[in-house]
Amino acid sequence: MSRHAPTPGSEFARIEIIQRLLGEGVASSEQVLLGIGDDAAALAPVDEPLVWTIDSAVEGIHFRRDLMTLEDAGYRATMAAASDLAAMGARPLGLLAALILPREVSDADVEALVRGQRAACDEVGAPLIGGNLARGMELSITTTALGAAASPLRRDGARAGDELAIAGPVGLSAAGLRLLLQQNPAHEEAILAFRRPRARIAAGLTARGVARAAIDVSDGLASDLGHLTRASRIGAEVQASALLTPALQEAAALLDADPLELALQGGEDYALLVAGPGVGALPGFTRIGRCVAGEPGVVLVDAEGRSTKIVERGFDHFAPDPS
Repeated sequence: MSRHAPTPGSEFARIEIIQRLLGEGVASSEQVLLGIGDDAAALAPVDEPLVWTIDSAVEGIHFRRDLMTLEDAGYRATMAAASDLAAMGARPLGLLAALILPREVSDADVEALVRGQRAACDEVGAPLIGGNLARGMELSITTTALGAAASPLRRDGARAGDELAIAGPVGLSAAGLRLLLQQNPAHEEAILAFRRPRARIAAGLTARGVARAAIDVSDGLASDLGHLTRASRIGAEVQASALLTPALQEAAALLDADPLELALQGGEDYALLVAGPGVGALPGFTRIGRCVAGEPGVVLVDAEGRSTKIVERGFDHFAPDPS
C-alpha cells in the first residue's frame, strides 16, 4: 500500500520537516543510540556526572520577528541553552526542543526555525535528538541541553585572590539590539552578537581544572557576577578598561551610549565568566578583575584607581513593569 504524504501544515508534516533537517548526523554521535523519530531518545550511559539544563525563548519576550528571522530565533534559543553547559564545563551530549506554534505559523516558518536549531547544534557539536510540538497562542522554543562533566563547574567555588576572566564579548549584544530598535544597521558585529550569540563550549572545557567557579553572562555582567559573588560569599573588583573593547566603543558611539553601561548591564551576551588562580592566562580568556574578601557585590575600578559600587540591573522576568 502506498503511503500518502501528510497534509501541509499538519503536525505530521512538521515532524517530517524536523526529521529531514535534524535527523541527519545523529548516527554519527556515538552517545546517541536513538534520536528523532520514536517516542523518546536513547543515550548510551556515560562515566561522568550528567549535566542537564532547560531554557525557554518566548516571542515578544526573548525575540521579535521584526528584529530577527525565525532562523536566528531557532539558533539563538539553542545557543542560550547550550551556554549553560559551557558554564558548567560540560561537554554536550544532545539537545531536545519543545515548540509551541501559533496557528499562523507556516511550514516554511517551521523549516526556517529548525534550520537555525540545526546550525547551532552543529556548532556546539551535539545533535538535537527529540522534542515535542504543540499549538498555542504564542511562538515559543523550549530547549533542554544534556551534557557530562567529571567535576561540573559551579558558582560557589571562588575565593578571595582569584582572578576573574571572561571569554566572549560583553555589551555588544545589547548594542546590537538598540541599533536594531533604531533601525540602524551600521555595526554588523554588534547586530550579529545579538542575533547569533555563541555558547562558549570550548572555553568551558578549557577552564575545567583551572577555574574554581563559572557562570555564563545572560542577564548582564554585573548581575551575573553578582550571582557568583553571593554564591561564593566574596566580593569582586572589575577593571573598567578591560571591558572597553574597540568594537564595543564603536557601537556605543553610534548609539551615543556609555560603553561601560552596555558591558555591565546589557545581557544576552552568553560570554563565559570564570574565577580561579591564573584564569586570565587561559587561551581565549581576558582577565577583567579579581575576587576580594568582603561583602558580595561588584565594584568597578577606573583607570585612576577610583572604585564605584555597581548597581545590578540585569534582566528579571518578574520585575514590576516601569511606571
